[in-house]
Amino acid sequence: MQTSDYLNLKVWQKAMDLTVEIYSLVKLLPREETYALADQMRRAVVSIPSNIAEGHGRNSDKEFIKFLSISRGSLLELETQIEICHRLGYFKTHQSDIASSLMIEISKMLNALIAYRTNLTPKT
Repeated sequence: MQTSDYLNLKVWQKAMDLTVEIYSLVKLLPREETYALADQMRRAVVSIPSNIAEGHGRNSDKEFIKFLSISRGSLLELETQIEICHRLGYFKTHQSDIASSLMIEISKMLNALIAYRTNLTPKT
């Protein structure tokens, strides 16, 4: 397994697309959120593809599953932050539609990959 094999994972590619989308969205936030909510959202979204890549580079399915789970947690964190933005009136629904669609797709992909890898991992 080459370390760059993760680049071929569709879930990693979609997570990278989401990262670009979120970086565009946070530019809509008010200035007072620059070092608070915007920074938190950037960290959460960067964590998603980063943990997929890191987990893929580990030597076992068990570790890969662990990092996929961390990615899923970061995705849910980001989903919560976008909901906060909606409730505070920072984003209109149509402004975050692309991000929302990507998050749904990535969530399904992560869940499927975790389930698949879990079935490959021998029970101890």
